[in-house]
Amino acid sequence: MASVPKALQVVFVAWRAVFSESVFDKFMTLLQGAVLTPGCRTISRILRLLGSLADAHPSSYHRVLSHRRWSMWPMARILAEYILSAFCHKGVIRIVGDETVTEHPGRKVFGKARHRDAKRSSHSFIAHLWGHKWVVLAILVDLPGTTRPWALPILVALYRDKKDNKARGLRHKTPTDLMRQLLCVLLHWFPTRKFVFSGDGAYATHGLTRFARRHQKRLTLISRFHADAALYATPPKSNKKSIGRPRVKGKKQPSPEAVVRHAKRRKKLSVKWYGGENRQVEVVTGTGHWYRAGEGIVEVLWVHVHDLTGTHRDEYFYTTDLHLTAKQVIEYFTGRWSIEVTFQEARAHLGVETTRGWSRQTVLRAEPCLLGLYSVVALWFAALPESDRKDLAVEWAGKVTITYSDAVTFVRRDLWRHWIFANPAYASVVEKLSHTQRRQLIRTITLAL
Repeated sequence: MASVPKALQVVFVAWRAVFSESVFDKFMTLLQGAVLTPGCRTISRILRLLGSLADAHPSSYHRVLSHRRWSMWPMARILAEYILSAFCHKGVIRIVGDETVTEHPGRKVFGKARHRDAKRSSHSFIAHLWGHKWVVLAILVDLPGTTRPWALPILVALYRDKKDNKARGLRHKTPTDLMRQLLCVLLHWFPTRKFVFSGDGAYATHGLTRFARRHQKRLTLISRFHADAALYATPPKSNKKSIGRPRVKGKKQPSPEAVVRHAKRRKKLSVKWYGGENRQVEVVTGTGHWYRAGEGIVEVLWVHVHDLTGTHRDEYFYTTDLHLTAKQVIEYFTGRWSIEVTFQEARAHLGVETTRGWSRQTVLRAEPCLLGLYSVVALWFAALPESDRKDLAVEWAGKVTITYSDAVTFVRRDLWRHWIFANPAYASVVEKLSHTQRRQLIRTITLAL
């Protein structure tokens, strides 16, 4: 705990109550070792790097994931509370959600299934892999020295395919169903806060839209919309003298595509685009009651976006908050791209998709812990003194902001200084080095990993 910045120690102190004392110490050892370890994040590889710093029997560290009793739900709540208190203590909270597939073949691997591989698939070719699909909910946070928000994962759920659920006698839950459950958890944890959720087209479902509309005082949904969506006017009031059921929808309205085709006036806007840069766009907006047979209607605001630079195809977005402006809708949605960056950086720097556990408990804990470690590293970096965040940033032509690779490097340096070199077994050797030599040694080690 001595290596953890004071501002972040409140999280680890609260986490201690989730574990027994001995298991917490081993969990912290694995957490810090996972930051320092390059390549695969297997328990054996972490223990090999730590050496004498992991002084218990190796099997006891494996059992932290596979056998010991502890839950990630209270840990996620503690982490979310810290993020909101430190970076989102007032105003609307921006949250994003998406799915990521991690390859994990093997005859005995729990929960594996055949999933579409988004990295290798295209519009004309679909590639599949055997592994796990994780539904992830993250909070967008503006960290010091950055030009775009970072998506910090807080809640993760494993998607199980239809065949697996049928074999277990359970109701099948789609990724959208799992995301709705995660949103319910977040609303339950923070009953006084309002959230704006942005998701890609997979979450543009009528069911999730109705869920957000029911909780419109505390939750707003923004996603891609259907160009040919069936929109209707407000249903007419029922007449007491009329016979039969009251009408559920009003007069048919033109689809968004038809409205855009005949629009004579288009509004030009300068908006924050993917990656944070400004982009000139033309927009057309409209409202209507979105209808699906058997599911009823829900009122939405839709926005058509035409990129004036011509690099992106035309898009349709929609929201359940009718009071948002077109600029707000576009910028909320484009901010969703940060979670895609999170998945890529978690693979590159934290070894997501390199775990080797196959048992139920290990599978349900290993990958979510690494995604949670992404948030811990980002918060650790933000909690460091400003003077400690200057001399290890990697520079290159055109770089104007701090990157996640910089954040990982800063945290690794902090661990080398305050955990490894503070250990009595190494302190006597390091103390013989001059300040310049010690600083160069730490810089070389951290940048080499």
